[in-house]
Amino acid sequence: MLNFTPNSIKMSQDLSTELKIKEAAKRVFMAKGFDGCSTREIAKEAGMNVALVNYYFRSKGQLFQLIFKAALEDFMLSMVDVFSTDLSLESKMRIFIEREYDFLTKHPEMPGFIIGEMSRADGCGAGNMYWMKDKIDETGIFSDILKAQEAGEIRKMDLLSIALILMSNCHFPFLGKPFVQNALLVSDEHYEQQLVLHKQYVTEMMINYLFIKK
Repeated sequence: MLNFTPNSIKMSQDLSTELKIKEAAKRVFMAKGFDGCSTREIAKEAGMNVALVNYYFRSKGQLFQLIFKAALEDFMLSMVDVFSTDLSLESKMRIFIEREYDFLTKHPEMPGFIIGEMSRADGCGAGNMYWMKDKIDETGIFSDILKAQEAGEIRKMDLLSIALILMSNCHFPFLGKPFVQNALLVSDEHYEQQLVLHKQYVTEMMINYLFIKK
């Protein structure tokens, strides 16, 4: 027989309320950014009053930091997962691009949200972002690339250039969707179909350019 004490019920209610507020805040922040919304809008989206939101989260800034950090962690999760495997570099590259496109297809607002907020004058209060590079570095991917370059398996180019090529080809199709659709009169359905093809083009382009076939 289950025994629910008053404390356990309150704890469950608190967690449920916090989750509802976080989910509502995520939707509002993603749509309008930090400066474009108020705590009142977040409370309305959550179906609560402002006082309750402030009870669980002291300020809009604190709530934003939680949402922003979670978004960054979600954004790089696929990288860490793939780079931590024992697969070959070529396999890691193929899987990474596949997962990156799959993730961005589900969350197309993510690149614009992160770039937009980090472009703010105050840096969105993100603070030191070296933890992201450190997390990726811990997988050993950077040293593996350098070793492969020395062995003549990968084209010799700096790691920043490799990252820029990957990011521009994976992220721009989602960042640039409104512009491309309006400029070329492309429907949503056609654009979604094109993204599937583009993922294949980008994968083969990156593999053929970076990896030296012997």
